[in-house]
Amino acid sequence: MIGRVSGATVSVAALVLLAASTAYAAQASTGSATGSAMRARHGCAVSKAARGTIYVANFYPMPVGTVTPIPVCTNVAGKPIPVANGPTTIAITPDGKTAYVVNENSGTVTPIRTATNTPGKAIGVAGRLPEPIAITPNGKTAYVGSYNGGAIVTPIRTATNTPGTAIRVAGSSAQAIAITPDGKTVYVVSFSGVVTPIRVATDTAGPAIPVGGGAFAIAITPNGKTAYVVDKSANTVTPINTCTNKPGKAIPVGQAPTAIAITPNGKTAYVVNEDSNTVTPISTRTNKAGKAIPMGIRPDAIPITPNGKTAYVANIGIGNAGTVIPVRTATNRTGKPIRVGDIPEAIVITRDGKTAYVLNFAAASGVPQGSVTPISTATNTAAREIIVGMNPSAIAITPAAR
Repeated sequence: MIGRVSGATVSVAALVLLAASTAYAAQASTGSATGSAMRARHGCAVSKAARGTIYVANFYPMPVGTVTPIPVCTNVAGKPIPVANGPTTIAITPDGKTAYVVNENSGTVTPIRTATNTPGKAIGVAGRLPEPIAITPNGKTAYVGSYNGGAIVTPIRTATNTPGTAIRVAGSSAQAIAITPDGKTVYVVSFSGVVTPIRVATDTAGPAIPVGGGAFAIAITPNGKTAYVVDKSANTVTPINTCTNKPGKAIPVGQAPTAIAITPNGKTAYVVNEDSNTVTPISTRTNKAGKAIPMGIRPDAIPITPNGKTAYVANIGIGNAGTVIPVRTATNRTGKPIRVGDIPEAIVITRDGKTAYVLNFAAASGVPQGSVTPISTATNTAAREIIVGMNPSAIAITPAAR
């Protein structure tokens, strides 16, 4: 199971990919359990920017998977929310009111009302094995990728939670989806080596863009002018001019690149190379790769703080040795590895940039469930892990906390 980050980009980030029993131990992850309970009773003594809820998809148990809500102000896991069979990815509307959970095994999407954490009726999508999802900046449409004798995308109207006509795109299956900041174009990545642009106004697919045989992840610059597509097989990143939908020259990176993130100022793309245990910085001005940054063993996820100063890289490691390594973007120097849970597979960061939440496939404490580890970005220290469900597969954070 590959962990997926859900949010503004699917890599997956947020994506990634990632990426993944209903008997949970609800623990406080900062301070004592008593202190967290007091904060819960008297309200959140934190800034508005730090409020919100984290949602974690738990692939097991079957046939009904769950989603664990974690209020940021308490860091205490809430009651699991039942969804459908095999939840794998999550995306949240820009207004933070609805979380959409893609259920791979049942071929559905479950909307969750975040105000009450109640699930709505599952929405059927075209094809089977749906996984990637992205929501337009205006929050009106969610696009879900799946397989149906080839790649296919189902638009879901969020006002009514009804699926629209499925859109056939190029390639064997939809691997990742990203949407331009202006909300006009959806880019669908297929592992068979093509990217298909979809015009949001008409839900029509444009000509396929060739990018290489192992297209795996995508990120779009904040100004919307360039999409960068990671090719895991060719060990390259291909820039696409979004005005012309023409691919540029492929940029060599490390071995088995799996994730990509772009700084808020749009100047640098950071590419995670799983097999070479490095991160490659790319100048978006020149599309040239810089010196590879050494990482831990099997890095697989990377988000960047809202102020753009630090990237956090999850490293799977060997055995029970999951870590997160901070990278100062001004110098590309790494900090001391931060011990987290086992097989860290995704990371999200709060809007105020003060806390990074790391999704771990297995808890460090040895319980059979997965966990989430909060990290203070001021000190780069980990707090007590928060136990979630079994085989967690995705993590997302509401815009109130992002």
